[in-house]
Amino acid sequence: MRILLAGLLLVSAHGMHAQVRAVVPSNVATGAKRFYSPGVDAGEYVYVSGQGPRRPDGSLPSTFQAQARQALDNVKSVVLAAGLTMEHVVYAQVYLEDINRYSEVNAIFSEAFPKTPPARAVLGVAKLPEPPIQINAVAVRNLVDRQPIFPPGYKSGDSTPPAILTHDRLFISAMPGSDPSNGKVPDDPAAQVDFALDRMKAVVEAAGLDLRDMIFVNPYLTADIPTRVMNQHYAQRFEFGNTPARATIEVSSLPSGVHIEYTGVGVRDLKERRAIRPKNMPPSPTASPCVFAGDTLYCSAKSGFIPGPHGGVYGTTTAHQLRQTMRNLLDNLEEAGMTFDDVVSANVYLDDLSDAQAFDEVYAQYFSGVLPARTIIQQISPTERHPDKEDHYPDLEQISLIAVRKSTSY
Repeated sequence: MRILLAGLLLVSAHGMHAQVRAVVPSNVATGAKRFYSPGVDAGEYVYVSGQGPRRPDGSLPSTFQAQARQALDNVKSVVLAAGLTMEHVVYAQVYLEDINRYSEVNAIFSEAFPKTPPARAVLGVAKLPEPPIQINAVAVRNLVDRQPIFPPGYKSGDSTPPAILTHDRLFISAMPGSDPSNGKVPDDPAAQVDFALDRMKAVVEAAGLDLRDMIFVNPYLTADIPTRVMNQHYAQRFEFGNTPARATIEVSSLPSGVHIEYTGVGVRDLKERRAIRPKNMPPSPTASPCVFAGDTLYCSAKSGFIPGPHGGVYGTTTAHQLRQTMRNLLDNLEEAGMTFDDVVSANVYLDDLSDAQAFDEVYAQYFSGVLPARTIIQQISPTERHPDKEDHYPDLEQISLIAVRKSTSY
């Protein structure tokens, strides 16, 4: 009788809706974050919005070191509010307006994570909502199987491990486009791309996986790496039409003078991986629109590009482009049987951070449930906002999403 009851409870638990909820630390004023949640508890993982350097009372510490510690303290307050500890953090992204502060950030991370730091990417960007630093994070609820991954012969002066393996996923630190034997950056952009890809591949294989298991990849690159070259070499590593979801982001600078790095997420059980592509989109050699890792959907960054014949970006303002971006994102979500109310985390890249208010007024219209965690940055200097000869405008915003299916069926 007990066995039968336990079995019924197990089946019932799998059929229940996921308990997705906003995470709001007690020291955050009610209603202060109406465009996003400080954190979102999605059951197995907690997603922490980008946290700046201000104290809860709004004051700003006087030194960079204190500001960086405060940003991590703000991450910690969200993690604690979710009932977890900093030991549960498995991945973090650090955005700096001055990449020369990298060594200081590395030392402060060592203080904050004395045992096993999370996987991590550090990026130099043009502008942040609250200078000079912003940090977001992902925490796992179940610490079973959480472990750092090191490829054979791995060398680094950082405290950060190349990857963190959890019970179901692999979170990979930024793998730079430099020679791993001496840290030198080759002159040839193609060689830099290959070094970064080789290093990511070595980390994946050290975890007992291969590149087929990748579900999401962030190529971060400076203007020194032609996108065409990066795409050519990247496409050779993945199966056509079944590539990971991807957000290719040009940034102002990267640590140690490199010009490209790759970070991403893999899934331990290949049966849990499934690519999603709307029927009106042809297969791509470089990115799937979205990829499932179990019940979690990782979606590629989208802009206001209108697909199809004579496609391009025709919106003249950030707000106009955002409406098309959200339409493009919804196409992907609907193909996966989901809506915007399933979104738990978003990364927003603006051409000009002064457009943030106009962006938010439109963005908020698409969410009626728990607001996703969110990070918003301006990664490079603003572009000239002029149409080309075919009336195409430059991208003024991009958004990548993570969504979680609220129920499963057997």
